[in-house]
Amino acid sequence: MTLQSVDKLWRNANLATLSGGDYGLLEHAALAMTDGHIVWVGLEKDLPAFKAREEIDLAGRWVTPGLIDCHTHLVYAGNRAREFEQRLNGASYEEISKAGGGIVSTVTATRAASKEQLVEQSLRRLDQMLAEGVTTVEIKSGYGLDTATECKMLEAARVLAEERKVSVVTTYLGAHAMPAEANGDKDAYIDQVCNEQLPAVASKGLADAVDVFCEGIGFSRAQTQRVFDAAKSHGLPVKLHAEQLSNLHGAALVADAGGLSADHLEFVDEAGIAAMAAAGTVGVLLPGAFYFLRDTHVPPIDLMRKHGLAMAVATDCNPGSSPLTSLLLAMNMACTLFRMTPLETLRGVTLNAARALGIDAKAGSIEAGKVCDLAIWDIEHPSELSYTIGFNPLFQRIVGGQNA
Repeated sequence: MTLQSVDKLWRNANLATLSGGDYGLLEHAALAMTDGHIVWVGLEKDLPAFKAREEIDLAGRWVTPGLIDCHTHLVYAGNRAREFEQRLNGASYEEISKAGGGIVSTVTATRAASKEQLVEQSLRRLDQMLAEGVTTVEIKSGYGLDTATECKMLEAARVLAEERKVSVVTTYLGAHAMPAEANGDKDAYIDQVCNEQLPAVASKGLADAVDVFCEGIGFSRAQTQRVFDAAKSHGLPVKLHAEQLSNLHGAALVADAGGLSADHLEFVDEAGIAAMAAAGTVGVLLPGAFYFLRDTHVPPIDLMRKHGLAMAVATDCNPGSSPLTSLLLAMNMACTLFRMTPLETLRGVTLNAARALGIDAKAGSIEAGKVCDLAIWDIEHPSELSYTIGFNPLFQRIVGGQNA
């Protein structure tokens, strides 16, 4: 009898496959991979007689899908630590902004940085994420607010995937804030986003999706819809920063557009949640920003559960409101601050995070046919990943079947 050949076979493993409605636990299990894809998953006792080029004994360690950080602003220049200190010493946001601080300072630094400098600074943040089992990261633009810099940011994000073993999903976020040169004319700036920035980004193939900050301090529903229409004309899916500070009914808007996700959602109402659930739009929770801004209005998790909304969790890594690079800490925060369960948070950084990026057909769970992105842990149960604070139990990261 001819034995089926596989590239790698991991044995003596405990798997949290995330392939069902729960952890998808398989204890005393094995996993086979060929050409970077999973070809078999199951219990050791059911293991076919594979001929493996490499066989690895995991000594009972736990294996999860590689973690996915589905909402970051990872690429930027400079930092805002001094502003953090100034706020704690009593300075107002208005005072800091008038002195050239706030998002303006990040825009200024990012515009001044070369692509190579952006890559160098961003790699430091990315490496911290990878050290905790992240195998896919979404990276937004939005600190350029002009065509050249928005493209430069997205190009830098693409380079990160060449410099490290990680999958990078890019999102164009030109409608993030107002550049100083727009003189407060939001409609004119949205004209530029739709007619200049977005076409340039799309023509270069730099974005996998388009995002907007729909908020009183950001952009209106009508302005958001214009960007969505422009994205659709370029064949790009949409997502939305929605209901972080108020309820502008952005969640329903992005659901109506068939969007991938609505993110933040502190002020979302039940109608918005129901619309998202019906459309398959994922709710992305960002406890790092909630914590850092000392918010008190908790997202309505119970209503999300009631309607069966898929919930993801991400770091929202950015210099102004969530300088967080630990997805494990974000999971703990989602449990302690939002009262999510450890199962919900693990699904939130694997399968539901993949859905939020539109890549769940190939990532987010341990199933035959999917890319072999794994995180191997020295833990006794997957709930530990949300439980421990400041401790990293990662044993090994696997990207496309290769040690990373």
